[in-house]
Amino acid sequence: MPSLYLLGTGAAVSDPHRTTTILAVADEASLIVVDCGGDVIQRMLAAGLDPVRLTALILTHEHPDHTSGFPLFMERIWLLGRREPIPIYGIQPAIDQARRCFDTYNTATWEGLPTRDWREVPYQPGALVLENERWRIRAWPVVHPVPTVGLRFEHLPTGRVIAYSCDTEPTEAILELGRHADILVHEATGEGPGHTSPEAAARQAARAGARRLLLVHLPPGLTEASLTQARQHFADTELGVELGRYDL
Repeated sequence: MPSLYLLGTGAAVSDPHRTTTILAVADEASLIVVDCGGDVIQRMLAAGLDPVRLTALILTHEHPDHTSGFPLFMERIWLLGRREPIPIYGIQPAIDQARRCFDTYNTATWEGLPTRDWREVPYQPGALVLENERWRIRAWPVVHPVPTVGLRFEHLPTGRVIAYSCDTEPTEAILELGRHADILVHEATGEGPGHTSPEAAARQAARAGARRLLLVHLPPGLTEASLTQARQHFADTELGVELGRYDL
């Protein structure tokens, strides 16, 4: 059975109990993390996940709240005993930013440090990120000030689908990546360039035919009471729970 973990649910600035938005999807044979703006390893441990068994890291875009924790991620997973190479998927600007962050540090004496296996994802609609016997993951460009992709996770053994908008204005791409998703994880930072309000996210979920909407990348002060209008468009709208686990 696949599960979604919200390792972080906050925007770049959010409430004190929320860290930057970080996702994980997992089943009994795989563990994939999306973005690393905060302390990914701490959040994985807090969620009961074993970082050493990570099978992939996906980077959606280059902004600090999505990539700046990469050096700490590498240090901590190495100290926990990971020695196998780490596959890291992303569009080129995101990969370049993570690489620059990591190269700031002198790791020459870090014996056994896992190799970073960089795998570039084409910046085009429906681009294949990875496919194996467990998952088919595809990416769509979305609308943000820098190149950014949303993701669609198809769990092949069960047919379950998790979709993630990433940081974006309302865009037709969400209708493709989120079509009939069991869970659509959509940002709700608020109206403005490169972002979406809860109401607009709910409209997108309804148009895409999603079954459930979880809001993330949350600004300070957003509460359940703030969702009244959003739920008029899509009843199954929820605030993402920090360290929440959602089984499909």
